[in-house]
Amino acid sequence: MRLPRPRSLAGQLFAMQVVLVAAIVAGCSVFAYVSDRSQAEETARRQAYATAIAVAKSPAVIEAARSGHPTGRLQPYTEALRKEAGVTFVTIMAPDGTRWTHPEAQEIGRTYLGHTGPALAGRTFDETYVGVLGRSVRVVAPVRDTEARGGRIIGLVSAGITIEAISAQVRQQVAALLGVASGALALGGLGTYVINARLRRHTHGMNARELSRMHDYHEAALHAVREGLLMLDGRQRIALINDGGRELLGLGPDAVGRPVAEMDLPGPLTAALLAPEPRVDEVHLTADRVVVVNSRPVSGGEKRGTVVTLRDHTELQALSGELDSERGFTQALRSQAHEAANRLHTVVSLIELGRADEAVEFATAELELAQALTDQVVGAVGEPVLAALLLGKAAQANERGVALVLDEDSRIDDGLLPGTLPARDLVTILGNLIDNAVDAAQGSDGARVTVTARTDRGRELLLRVADTGPGIDPGAADAVFARGWSTKSTGRGLGLALVRQTVHRGGGAIALSDAPGGGAQFTVRLPLLARAAPETTEVRA
Repeated sequence: MRLPRPRSLAGQLFAMQVVLVAAIVAGCSVFAYVSDRSQAEETARRQAYATAIAVAKSPAVIEAARSGHPTGRLQPYTEALRKEAGVTFVTIMAPDGTRWTHPEAQEIGRTYLGHTGPALAGRTFDETYVGVLGRSVRVVAPVRDTEARGGRIIGLVSAGITIEAISAQVRQQVAALLGVASGALALGGLGTYVINARLRRHTHGMNARELSRMHDYHEAALHAVREGLLMLDGRQRIALINDGGRELLGLGPDAVGRPVAEMDLPGPLTAALLAPEPRVDEVHLTADRVVVVNSRPVSGGEKRGTVVTLRDHTELQALSGELDSERGFTQALRSQAHEAANRLHTVVSLIELGRADEAVEFATAELELAQALTDQVVGAVGEPVLAALLLGKAAQANERGVALVLDEDSRIDDGLLPGTLPARDLVTILGNLIDNAVDAAQGSDGARVTVTARTDRGRELLLRVADTGPGIDPGAADAVFARGWSTKSTGRGLGLALVRQTVHRGGGAIALSDAPGGGAQFTVRLPLLARAAPETTEVRA
């Protein structure tokens, strides 16, 4: 036998709300009934008190009480007053309790049923008592002879309203109250139904246990995914972000609820996150990372926000840079092999022509030139990665008609660079700067790229690359390190942005100035001891 599925969360809330509304309406009704009944009794008591006092002080009543036959004069008066005052009875009696008036004529002359002691003592009092007409709220007041000395008591007045009359009045009020309560219950039930119907649509008919389980799965998946996940609401605020997203964007735990525009992210990345249209595999840079951004708006009749995924491509970009360098080295080796073959054919041809001395001189000159550059690089730069990079870039530059020169002040001993400064970062920084310098110097007079690489007393590493190109427009000095800036074809402009990011990650600084030869000069300073606070300086001298 299959157990019934638990009621949905919306259904449970609907039942709870209906019961709650019914309980509130019932409680209010009971309270109103008790309050109305108490108020009705108090009103009846005040009404009877006013009537009794008015009758007791009436000159006509006092005069009739002094006469020998008070009933004939007082009965018509009390009946008329009873109807006008809205009380059940007005009984005037002698001090011994003999009735002079009563709504029922047969009761006249009989003894009054109730207490009279306080009134005979001269005090007006009230009580609830069962009389001829039933249980009633009554007030008894003394009638004093105003002409006698001391104002002796010559009669008593009792005015009252029966509990039955009070109950009838309360029943009328309760009937109206029940009508209002029924309307309130119906309106509350309708409102509850509408609200829960909407809730049912939003919760897709799931019950509390299912929603709790889904939340647990959601939290587990959110923190398990290594890629960054970012959700923005319709007001472009961060509604949700996982651990990977915080790490990739460098955001703190207080990011949720804050607008993206206030997050101090790079301008292009902020524009991509806030873009109304989808973005697919866009590469953007943060202060320390290369991220690939994909975004898609969430809409359902109106814009509800944006879902953004972030992938870390920092390592991949570095590996791509290394692969490009390796490809460049391979092409340079192929070119050198082709050039060496041409030179070898030339040497062989000179020997065949009987010009052995000229063949030896030609081959020796080429070997001396290549060996001189190698000896200079190896002698000055003991760090093998930098030495290999400089030799490879020198060969590439030579193929493009540009001389790559190592400054005489260059000096880096092997083992001096700390482990906190990876060789991969040096390849990224120096490789991109040299590539840009070669591109700028190519075709210029005396095309040359000068590289300086030295350490300053073991505290910082200085890398400087200068070219003989046309230089950089001073107006573009502030934008030169931004992603997408390039003087070459579109789709490039990532190299200097990566250089700045790598320098920032290493706690160093990069500066742009004019080269002595008229071109551009980039200077990078990286700390070798304690890692300083990241600082990036972009100036143009």
